[in-house]
Amino acid sequence: MKRCWNSLNIAVSMYSRLPAMQCDWSEENMRYVMCFFPWIGVVIGALCLGWEFLAGYLGLHMPLRTVILMLIPVAVSGGIHLDGMLDTADAMSSWRPREKRLEILKDSHAGAFAIITCTVYFLLLYGVLDMVQGELAVTYAFTFLISRALSAYSVVTFPKASAKGTVAGFSKTAQTRVIQTTSVIYVLLGAAGMAFWQPVYAAAALLGAGITFFWYYRMAMKNFGGINGDLAGCFLSVCELVMPLTVVMVSHLV
Repeated sequence: MKRCWNSLNIAVSMYSRLPAMQCDWSEENMRYVMCFFPWIGVVIGALCLGWEFLAGYLGLHMPLRTVILMLIPVAVSGGIHLDGMLDTADAMSSWRPREKRLEILKDSHAGAFAIITCTVYFLLLYGVLDMVQGELAVTYAFTFLISRALSAYSVVTFPKASAKGTVAGFSKTAQTRVIQTTSVIYVLLGAAGMAFWQPVYAAAALLGAGITFFWYYRMAMKNFGGINGDLAGCFLSVCELVMPLTVVMVSHLV
């Protein structure tokens, strides 16, 4: 039990700005960190849903409601996954050999393509979230759990781009089968939660997640020879755009 508690605190301190207890980052405590990573998505989803209800109760105008809804995940996560997406954008846009792209991922400076990608990403996200209301908001709240569960699954399953780095370190110490199993359970729980409110929207969200997950694997293997922390963060960010996008598109068809 103490080991799980320590793993939870490590997950919270690494992947969010939520308060966490200090603990020893030993190999033993790191084994189950990815099991608790999706819990941060539960917190984000709850905050987004709570804000949606509060904004509706207060009668706030859509621009303010949408902007805050868009910024809640960034505020909670500290932008760590968004940083991975922007690093990936710079690396992919360089059209350099694989080794050079991996070096670009390590560069802390933001290039022109990262800035362009960030701008386009938030414009698209704003447009999508502007239409997220009612049952769509409930569906959206579950996307943060599912995206993190899939990301955790990839960390212990996909080949690694480098033997160094956070993802490679997790892969060496993690209880792979346990994390894979819990990740699948989280996805199923998220799907069940969405389906309880609106099965069609749940199917659309899972379709979006599946397409993004497939793209993530192909992109990482083709261009980097595997995944690392930046690529996992890129997947998570893109997934959290594609899932509500597919739901919004389907909502206009049914």
